[in-house]
Amino acid sequence: MSDLETRIAQGRGDAPADLVLRGGMVWDLVTDTMIKGDVAICGDTIVGIGADYDAAAVIDVTGQTLVPGFIDTHLHIESSLVTPYEFDRCVAPLGVTTAICDPHEIANVIGLDGIRYFQEASQHTLMDIRVQLSSCVPSTDMETAGARIEAADLAALMGHASGIGLAEFMNYPGVINRDPAAMAKLRLFEGGHIDGHCPLLSGRDLNAYAAAGIRTEHEATTAEEALEKLQKGLRVLIREGSVSKDLHALQPLLTHTTAPYMCLCTDDRNPLDIGEEGHLNFMIAELIRLGTPPLAAYRAASLSGAEAFGLKDRGQIAPGRRADIVVLSDIETCAVELVFAGGTQVTDTAFAARQTIPPVGLHSVKAPLLRPESYRATANRQETDVIGIVEGKIITEHLHEIVPIQDGDKHPDPARDLARIAVVERHGKNGNIATGFVKGFGLKVGAIASTVCHDHHNIACVGVDYADMALAANRLSEIEGGFVVARDGRVLAELALPVAGLMSLDPFEKVHRDLEKLRSAAFSLGVTLNEPFLQLAFLALPVIPVLKITDRGMVDVMKFELLS
Repeated sequence: MSDLETRIAQGRGDAPADLVLRGGMVWDLVTDTMIKGDVAICGDTIVGIGADYDAAAVIDVTGQTLVPGFIDTHLHIESSLVTPYEFDRCVAPLGVTTAICDPHEIANVIGLDGIRYFQEASQHTLMDIRVQLSSCVPSTDMETAGARIEAADLAALMGHASGIGLAEFMNYPGVINRDPAAMAKLRLFEGGHIDGHCPLLSGRDLNAYAAAGIRTEHEATTAEEALEKLQKGLRVLIREGSVSKDLHALQPLLTHTTAPYMCLCTDDRNPLDIGEEGHLNFMIAELIRLGTPPLAAYRAASLSGAEAFGLKDRGQIAPGRRADIVVLSDIETCAVELVFAGGTQVTDTAFAARQTIPPVGLHSVKAPLLRPESYRATANRQETDVIGIVEGKIITEHLHEIVPIQDGDKHPDPARDLARIAVVERHGKNGNIATGFVKGFGLKVGAIASTVCHDHHNIACVGVDYADMALAANRLSEIEGGFVVARDGRVLAELALPVAGLMSLDPFEKVHRDLEKLRSAAFSLGVTLNEPFLQLAFLALPVIPVLKITDRGMVDVMKFELLS
């Protein structure tokens, strides 16, 4: 029989199912009912529920609740600091069976080869990795990236099995002002799925942005902002990453009424937070703890995401749907016991059986040799623009401080929490070095440097000692990218990320341990931020208000221009 006939036969009980989950209760998120009976699976598809079935294999799930697999509706796998294979192994056991990713981090370093790497890797993971096509490489013309991707380049990648549509359109000024390059990309995907990215946009500008055919938005940071975006037809994705933590602000808006139009995403979440808190399972439990109806939380985590992205084959445990199933011992705490992704039980054996592909983007750090004097901030006026960190947010404040000039340089001032921040071009294009000031790290000594620097991924460095800043940045070139903490002329901790300067080749458990050492080393410098490395990375993203810095200088994001 054909696969179609086999599915029908197994669903009717005319032939034994390939696999049966027996003894549990299926929670139907459409009708909010609990359904007794077996769940019959044929290959990667559910073929029966609510009845008794024979099967070649039976798994006992007595006393447990079965819900659809969780869908992370927007993330950058690179921000997990591990390869797609290790991300799969790290997160699938927590219930994530679909991850809708935008590989624009690696695309900004090595271009189309980075997207192709994710497309090919997606064919071999247990979870279903859906690869959106990166819309903004680079995000603006105010930075130097390793590559540039235009509409014609994207056209060559369309049609891949992992694709859904166009990834987050970060250049929202380009959309509302009808920039020709932006229009070319939007026209290419017109009528299809286009992800949004428009922090603080409202009123007529938001109308214009949504009128472009953009369908989702994950940058809302207040309930009021999210409400307007829902009213204007955007599906709002509640984000809880390692830096951008919007769950508490948006939780009051997630109700039975809004749940069909709200989803969950992590955007950027590293192995520290995944190991210590969890992933979407953590978000679900936290929403419920804060008072969200459990049905609304689980809908947002699965069915709503499937509907928002046109994935009609998942999001419900029902015949004909993909067999993405999470077995829970407790609904309120989202206690995951077993996970099935496309009918395959998520186990160490299943992970070991996957085919892998070689890494890409090695030897990508081509930065100039840095010296202590590279970090001087020469100026002829004391009035100084300062980036103000808002912990738990990637938006920043535009502060103004008086910084005295000594020997032609404005020096860092740890007593006032004024640290030097610098971005160094590392793609071998021009060797640009831009410096400025940032407030909010709490640094007293030393320096921190990173090649994870959204979205251009140049070297970002923050410190109060120029020699330590040079040491940390130069060490990044030696280890092919990553994170470095330095103090008093020596490296205290480091994590090598040789895959495009973004991802490790080590297991996620080792990356977790190394991040713990880095965090401790950062705290020893006086750092008060819980996640200093990703917080530093987002200070260089010139599409997030209010004040940022790239290799070309300080950027006033509200005016969308470089400061003179």
